[in-house]
Amino acid sequence: RALDRGWTLNEYGLRPVEGKAADTVPPIYDEADVYRALGLDFIQPELRENSGELEAASGGGLPDLVKLENLRGVFHNHTTASDGKATLREMAEAAMELGLQYLGIADHSKSSFQANGLDANRLRKQMVEIRKLNEEYADHGFRIFTGSEVDILKDGSLDFDDELLAELDYVVASVHNVFNLPESEMTARILRAVENPYVTMIGHLTGRLLLQRPSYAVDIGTIIEAAAENHTIIEINASAWRLDMDWRWWKFAKEKEVRTSINPDAHSTRGLQDVVFGIRTARKGWLTRKDVINCLPLDQVEAALRVKREGV
Repeated sequence: RALDRGWTLNEYGLRPVEGKAADTVPPIYDEADVYRALGLDFIQPELRENSGELEAASGGGLPDLVKLENLRGVFHNHTTASDGKATLREMAEAAMELGLQYLGIADHSKSSFQANGLDANRLRKQMVEIRKLNEEYADHGFRIFTGSEVDILKDGSLDFDDELLAELDYVVASVHNVFNLPESEMTARILRAVENPYVTMIGHLTGRLLLQRPSYAVDIGTIIEAAAENHTIIEINASAWRLDMDWRWWKFAKEKEVRTSINPDAHSTRGLQDVVFGIRTARKGWLTRKDVINCLPLDQVEAALRVKREGV
């Protein structure tokens, strides 16, 4: 683009090509001026991956990327009821201190025995505790949503029956064991969860732990298409160990109108702040606040969580 204008662009600056007639180089004071001089909208650093951003920048097609301050709440958080380090009250009050309007609790289900997963009785007791706290926090304009991170079992069935899941505000379904299935079986396993009317969102889709464990074999594109058909959310797990679903898939998911929830997968009050890593992942994936369900304010997010169940 610089050469077309009779200029040369390199690490030393933007200058006319010697001996060639050219338009006058406009003054350059900052990075945005370089883009402007070349007839481009400013491309945020996260988008600079040669994946269509130059074409979008030349035609006014760049997205208004989601920002940390757009988040109104977070889902998929753990307490001392399973493998978290903070109580329900401590997690709620930490969320309020961060200026959030709501907090989703999703402690592990019973098959995750290594994480002290809850059985049906313990989960229902937690639901009662949450209702009591919500009465206390009502005047603060803050709400705790009841949920569970339910294990997707080897055959794709869930750790709790639909009757119990229907009592929750939302459900995160995740794979926590048997990672060595062939791709076709693992994909079918997760698809069954995607299609369940009570599964609100899929947690850490590929199961990877960065620098520790690779993703299991799964057809991500097929999962995304099924999520679109079933109004199932796919989370961005913002844990620095996961960052899952990977940013490279989010542009495709966005095209399929799959929404995400940027979830910290917090196991402590400090862990709530890991959403910053999820925001960075979302921005690399071209996502805007409209693509992220937990950018909705409290008076709207409850209805959004019910969309799948109500078949809207």
